[in-house]
Amino acid sequence: MSRVQLALNVNDIDEAVTFYSKLFGAGPAKRRPGYANFAIAEPPLKLVLLENPGQGGSLNHLGIEVPDVDAVDAEQARLAASGLASVDERETTCCYAKQDKFWVQGTPNGESWEVYTVLEDSPAFYGEQDGPACCGGSTQDSGGPVTASAAPCC
Repeated sequence: MSRVQLALNVNDIDEAVTFYSKLFGAGPAKRRPGYANFAIAEPPLKLVLLENPGQGGSLNHLGIEVPDVDAVDAEQARLAASGLASVDERETTCCYAKQDKFWVQGTPNGESWEVYTVLEDSPAFYGEQDGPACCGGSTQDSGGPVTASAAPCC
């Protein structure tokens, strides 16, 4: 199953988790310091909350979660065939998960879109090789993800 991911910056993670738990009638699928994600079945949505004080209410990035690496590869090939460039991040650790993904380049308004699959859970927010730019911050233009102490990510 594929689903759209919406990653939001929030000022207070506890307050946001309480609100979104009520809104969607479900608690987070994963909760870590400064981070929570909800895997909502209906509507199919992956809602990611990233604590970035002073940035609350703003968009961090968008994504499409796909079921496996084959789907990541197929989407990347499809987008390349339509003329869209991308930047790979394979076997990267980000947002408490090891992932294979790519970032779509050339969005019209600087939005940051990723297509990804989760390979396995991770105890760390990001891996040593990935650093705080694990969500494309190093490859995006000024319209890319907000960089904060918690390293915005999915």
